[in-house]
Amino acid sequence: MRHIAHFDLDAFFVSVERLKNSRLKGKPLLVGGSGDRSVVAACSYEARRFGIHSAMPMSLARRLCPEAIVIRGDMESYSKYSRLVTEIMQENVPLFEKASIDEFYIDLSGMDKFFGCSLFARELKTRVLKESGLVVSYGLASNKLISKVATDEIKPDGQLEIAFGAEKNFLAPLPVGKLPGIGKETAYKLIRRGVETIHTLSEIPVEMMETMLGATGIELWRKANGLDESPVVPYREQKSVSTERTFEADTTNMAYLHAELVRMTESVGFELRKQDKLTGCLTVKLRYSNFDTVVRQKTIDYTNADHLLLRAAQGLFEKLYDRRMLIRLLGVRLTRLVPGNYQIKLYEDTQEAIRLYQSIDSIKRQFGERGVMRAAGVRRTDNQSIKLLNSSSHPC
Repeated sequence: MRHIAHFDLDAFFVSVERLKNSRLKGKPLLVGGSGDRSVVAACSYEARRFGIHSAMPMSLARRLCPEAIVIRGDMESYSKYSRLVTEIMQENVPLFEKASIDEFYIDLSGMDKFFGCSLFARELKTRVLKESGLVVSYGLASNKLISKVATDEIKPDGQLEIAFGAEKNFLAPLPVGKLPGIGKETAYKLIRRGVETIHTLSEIPVEMMETMLGATGIELWRKANGLDESPVVPYREQKSVSTERTFEADTTNMAYLHAELVRMTESVGFELRKQDKLTGCLTVKLRYSNFDTVVRQKTIDYTNADHLLLRAAQGLFEKLYDRRMLIRLLGVRLTRLVPGNYQIKLYEDTQEAIRLYQSIDSIKRQFGERGVMRAAGVRRTDNQSIKLLNSSSHPC
């Protein structure tokens, strides 16, 4: 039998802002862009009482709660506190997985014979609060799925243990939208068919679920029945994401080089978004035909958005290529990686831009990285010109 705990830092961005400024405690707080077309990255529980939620248009959130305080957000601080909690986990937990910047899965299997899983989880919750100042909620169950749903149900500042054999009964009365993996569109499809609770979903024959939703239907049926064998993946800090290309023939074809720079930057950006990570430093590398290698790097605001990475890569390339000499190799490298995703970073971006990136990544996951790409990343012949997107252009 497994014992898996899911630890989730309550309203993480908001909690960090309140640690930095105690006068914000108890007040409705919105973290996000100040522009009317930007989105809410995070909100306090006081703001949620007005119906506000993350990814909501900021203009709507401010109408729902005019007295809310808007803070642009500080990714450096969020990363600092995330690392602090990660260090607490590393010092005290035998095996854990860092699922995002503010949540962790902990495998406590076997500890029931010695220390006691329930006692250990409670003491770890207290330790996180004492050493970081952050409140955490947790669920303890037989698998990752149930522990995560339990955490979501008991927040804020709660703890909930689901006994072995009680998984299906725990899920049964919950709305289908509470099940991880069911988005708004899938939930709408199910509700239209009269499937409003997880209990109803679990009673549908798996063959029918497969007919309705394909492989996704089978997976949702398993989840609705409380089944999840996914392991806790041991946490290892990834240092970088990079790609480089040695050309078949050395070249000074700027159109070709710019196309390769765009293609490489898009590739590492997509890899970051797949891993739900952000980068704070971009490096461009050139190797000339005489094997001289030059490297430049730039510290940037944490992001994984292609149009921001491209802007930095273009600037570095223009500074690096200062000789009239053939180029043998080109590379792009991203370092200073932190957990996070596009939606919570681009505080001044619009809802349309975020949805566009989500759609592009969905196509890439289904059809491969070249399923959709910028025209600037398509290799051109010598007599064709190519130009990188400038900083004032649309993200895509």
